[in-house]
Amino acid sequence: MDDSFQYTILDKIDSPADVKRLNTDELITLCKELRHYIINVLSENPGHLASSLGTIELIVALHFLFNVPEDTLVFDVGHQAYAHKVLTGRKEQFKRIRKLNGLSGFPKRSESKYDNFGTGHASTSVSASLGMALADKIKKNNKNFHIAVIGDGSMTGGMAFEALNQAGSTNANLLVILNDNGISIDKRVGAMSGYFTQITSSHKYNKIKNQIWNAMGGDKNANNKHLTFFRRVLLFFKNLFAGQSTFFEALHIRYFGPIDGHDLPALIATIDKLKKIQGPKLLHIVTTKGKGLALAESNPTVYHAPGTFDAVTGERLKKQANGNEPLKFSEVFGKSLVELAEKYDNIVAITPAMLSGSCLNEMNKKFPDRTFDVGIAEEHAVTLASGFATRGIRPFCCVYSSFLQRSFDQIIHDTALQDLPVIFCIDRAGLVGDDGATHHGVFDLSYLNMIPNMIISAPKDEVEMRNLMYTAVFSEKPFAIRYPRGNGFIAEWKTDFKKLEIGKAEEIKCGNKVAVLFIGTVGEDVKQAVKETDGENNEVGIYNFLFLKPLDEDMLKKIFDKYASVITVEDGVKTGGFGWSVTDCARKNGYKNDIEIMGIDDKFIEQGTIAQLKSICGIDKDSIKNKIYEKLSENFANKK
Repeated sequence: MDDSFQYTILDKIDSPADVKRLNTDELITLCKELRHYIINVLSENPGHLASSLGTIELIVALHFLFNVPEDTLVFDVGHQAYAHKVLTGRKEQFKRIRKLNGLSGFPKRSESKYDNFGTGHASTSVSASLGMALADKIKKNNKNFHIAVIGDGSMTGGMAFEALNQAGSTNANLLVILNDNGISIDKRVGAMSGYFTQITSSHKYNKIKNQIWNAMGGDKNANNKHLTFFRRVLLFFKNLFAGQSTFFEALHIRYFGPIDGHDLPALIATIDKLKKIQGPKLLHIVTTKGKGLALAESNPTVYHAPGTFDAVTGERLKKQANGNEPLKFSEVFGKSLVELAEKYDNIVAITPAMLSGSCLNEMNKKFPDRTFDVGIAEEHAVTLASGFATRGIRPFCCVYSSFLQRSFDQIIHDTALQDLPVIFCIDRAGLVGDDGATHHGVFDLSYLNMIPNMIISAPKDEVEMRNLMYTAVFSEKPFAIRYPRGNGFIAEWKTDFKKLEIGKAEEIKCGNKVAVLFIGTVGEDVKQAVKETDGENNEVGIYNFLFLKPLDEDMLKKIFDKYASVITVEDGVKTGGFGWSVTDCARKNGYKNDIEIMGIDDKFIEQGTIAQLKSICGIDKDSIKNKIYEKLSENFANKK
């Protein structure tokens, strides 16, 4: 970190009010200092770098022109908002962004009055801003502005279009700013991407549009109702002769741009003019993701969240490898899927804008016609997969756990209700660490558990995950496989795929007093905890429940018959999850065993390292050890 840099303007900024006092030259200097500060901090404290570097001029312009939070400002997605956090009294706190008890990596209403709406997932900003704008109209408040900054591929999400569709039928005081950087995390996909490119490259279109607007009196007559009809007629001929119609104007949303999103004076001048125009409007700005750091500009996917790096050169700092480092679960998944796709030509992969995150790049390279990146559209991904499944294709629908929540209805209505063999590959399951509450994958076991026809599995290691993937290929039912973020436990594997018996649990160690049952990769902590508490005593048994659904009730009955105390461990919420299912099985069959559920309590978990959060949630090795000691003591006391 470079501590010698002098922040001549930034050090004087404690709130947006200070930004409004600056002249143009000082605002330009502020942008440079903000960019340096964000690069400097994130070089040692990893976060979402490239997205926030691309929005600095825009955020400075917005805080110069508007009175947030009375004027509302919503970022979509929230990792574009780092400069906003710094300018709104959180400069020193920013040094602990995404750390335990530090700032959230996303806008968060409880963190600051300047965060009008929490945004960790994409495509929500227009809906939220429109709701705020219409609420003000109900309250007869016509003085405040409502701004939605949507970018990083969020415009590929269907929810954004649903909101625009309604916005065009209102006269809400809504300004949508489309931050067009041509990329989300991976390269932006879909027809809308090509449409934006066509707009930005069509000089003829923009020239004719501006000529017509100025001919009709420009901004000063923007709200003249008598000119509305003539404007629409001329806009029709403009579109006809320019060969370029605008989707947004067809929705009755005034479209402006595209303009350079890094030209601060032009941004200020344009947005200031738009403040005078009532009704919904959209400003299209073109920005560079990673602006100001050469390596981030040329490698925006890598530098979306690059980890630690050299603040001057931008070179990423690689961790010391020990030569036998276990692969990440996502990497094992990606390699295994390619192996399966080579064996079976009816396998396809589907991802909602997470091609690299889900490690599908190799699949895409080898089988481009069987790999589908659908953009930020989880609902579409699930129903698309369901459509594939009706035609004998085996779709591997690869979605992060917290993003899969968004397609809950589609899982029920389009997949499970029709009993279609879609294979849900649920990445980032469990606690994910520094992304915090918006991204923890702690709900999937519970919300899938309530859906009929589902097979739900969670491997304890990578070999089990490979075997589950193979098993799922031959299943005729919806099949979910959940696995965590980060490294696994195995550096390499030498075994071929093995078909597993669906719904079968495994006895890892036999005991006689306390049984510890687990699902998923928490099994590693369970095994270590039992080893340290029980040793060679054989008082504690260990059972791996690879499947939550169907649950191995035969194994459970044997456990209930043998052990007075049962402990269940999972890295998901307790309500409706694995422990809940075990308890329900005991109740239905008349057992009165002492059953202790270890999992996530009924609350949202904030950011921190995974180790810190497991300890806080009471599902780490030490917590499991303490619970085993407690149950062994109770068994001894009862026996005595």
